[in-house]
Amino acid sequence: MTNVNIYQAESRRYEAMPYHPVGRSGLRFPAVSLGFWHNFGSRDSYDNMRAMARTAFDHGITQFDLANNYGPAYGSAEESLGRLLRDDFMPYREELVITTKAGYDMWEGPYGDGGSRKYLMSSLDQSLRRMGLDYVDIFYHHRMDPDTPLEESLQALADIVRQGKALYAGVSNYNEEYTRRAIGFFREQHCPFVVNQRAYSIFNREIERDGVKELCAREGLGIIAFSPLAQGLLTDKYLKGIPADSRMGRDPRFLTASARTEERLGQIDALNRIAQRRGQTLAQMALSWVLRDGKVCSVLIGASRPEQIVENISAAARTEFSPEELAEIDKIAG
Repeated sequence: MTNVNIYQAESRRYEAMPYHPVGRSGLRFPAVSLGFWHNFGSRDSYDNMRAMARTAFDHGITQFDLANNYGPAYGSAEESLGRLLRDDFMPYREELVITTKAGYDMWEGPYGDGGSRKYLMSSLDQSLRRMGLDYVDIFYHHRMDPDTPLEESLQALADIVRQGKALYAGVSNYNEEYTRRAIGFFREQHCPFVVNQRAYSIFNREIERDGVKELCAREGLGIIAFSPLAQGLLTDKYLKGIPADSRMGRDPRFLTASARTEERLGQIDALNRIAQRRGQTLAQMALSWVLRDGKVCSVLIGASRPEQIVENISAAARTEFSPEELAEIDKIAG
């Protein structure tokens, strides 16, 4: 009886989170997933990481997204996840989707970057050791590599799946041509290729312009969106300055003060007023906007504290927009 009650209490974590099919596969992503790109490296507080990961999971976030060089230092986010798994999450491994990637620079020399078979396979072996896992749910090629034949990179992914080191193959930052070629290749290989991970936000609509969003919808490939808050610009935190604990204030490697222009602040302020009319924060509305038409199966959020995760999860329940709201957002974003 006690075990049943515990199970029922734990199962409530799934009640508020929608889970979306990943393309035409049987896999489902939570509408909101947790990215380990920032705030899970060797320079960050482990107690805070643990609180964020626990909060995410307790609220139905079942996907943790990593890459070999997330940190800093490179590899340290995967090491942090390994510690979290040992301390808390290994009993729940079958309830988690854990993903990692390789494609950008990881180690010195000619074999630690790009898309070669040697790099991808070696990198995944290292990632599995850092995390203490036998397999990941999805292994991604992190970027297009014009210096490596695409078929070599894709064959490495297919072989990794056949070896049981990943359950599914994925790609990230692939354009329309590369995505289309990958779909054809994996179909011939009978390899479960399920997702393209791309940047997408109100301020970054490249997947609409380059055709990837429509291609994936037509061909049954999932899309998971990273940087849906434009590295934090699609929040109200920068309207009155640069908070010391913000990404721009703490770690300006990817978002510098130069991004905070008068024109951008005007756009953020106007979008914030729409969000307030909707009864949302700007961050919540920005996430809802990415999920609005069902063609993106999950948004990847970063967080620096547990409260941000709780705030952003509620976006999954408010993805409807009126035509007038969408037109106003389009006009503001240019």
